[in-house]
Amino acid sequence: MAFTAENLAADDRFLAAILHCADQLLAIYHESPRIGSIFAAQQRWLMAHAGFALHYGFPDDGQSPGLYSGRFIDFAVKNDIASRNTAAAFMQEMLAYRFLRLVPGPDRRTRYLEPTEIAEQNFTRWLVTHMMMLDSLDGGGRADRIVADPSAMMAAIQPRIAAAIIGSEAVRSPGPTFNLFNWANSGGLVMDYLISRLPEFPKTEERVVLGSLSLREIREQFMISNTHLKRLLTQAATMESIGWTKPARKGDFWLSGRFILEYRSYQAAKFAIVDAAAETVLGPAVRDELQARRVV
Repeated sequence: MAFTAENLAADDRFLAAILHCADQLLAIYHESPRIGSIFAAQQRWLMAHAGFALHYGFPDDGQSPGLYSGRFIDFAVKNDIASRNTAAAFMQEMLAYRFLRLVPGPDRRTRYLEPTEIAEQNFTRWLVTHMMMLDSLDGGGRADRIVADPSAMMAAIQPRIAAAIIGSEAVRSPGPTFNLFNWANSGGLVMDYLISRLPEFPKTEERVVLGSLSLREIREQFMISNTHLKRLLTQAATMESIGWTKPARKGDFWLSGRFILEYRSYQAAKFAIVDAAAETVLGPAVRDELQARRVV
């Protein structure tokens, strides 16, 4: 049986894995800020998932695989991901960064697109990282199966993940503070950074103190303006989701238990979706491997 969001959220090992996952996502950003920027805000992340899924073949939409601007824009608007202008600008940006390229298609009047190798490699890395987290919980072999045939596995698993994520309120809107960070430019990176500073992943504390926090370090790491960062943190502080132990941003920095719970709930819902997609595609092979290890 695939993991559920509820049993993941209750598993102390999963809470430790979340911290490792935050570190891994930050590592992707530091290695390639342009790729990392796709994960920096939820809107961009959802658009990237949508683009890959349309390219591979979005499940249950009755259309053949194929990515082109008009289809992508219509899909983004229909699924409340982005406006027409924002979706069109995203496509142009991905072409300019060479994460997308033009390819021949069945209709000569339509400019078909496909992800480039660098885009597919980094999205595969995102997928493998998530599978490794799940494997660490039950000893399954999901990540190994994907690494053995990454192109085929991405094409089979990613559209299922995308469809479930796009349709999941628990992933798209887990709470007001999470939403504040995840819809802001670079806010998702800032949030992952703050979570990665947690000494552990508590379940019940009202506040967790992280120690000193350097706004300059955050600005330099994520190329975020001082004005934008301060506005983001001020809004979160007004919501009593973050703060400092002394007035005027002095003393140690803390995160509220409510904010941490939102992040944990989001991760649990997302990983449950990833696991369900893996089980659908990989099926008994992963479970048989797990059972064989237990027998040995």
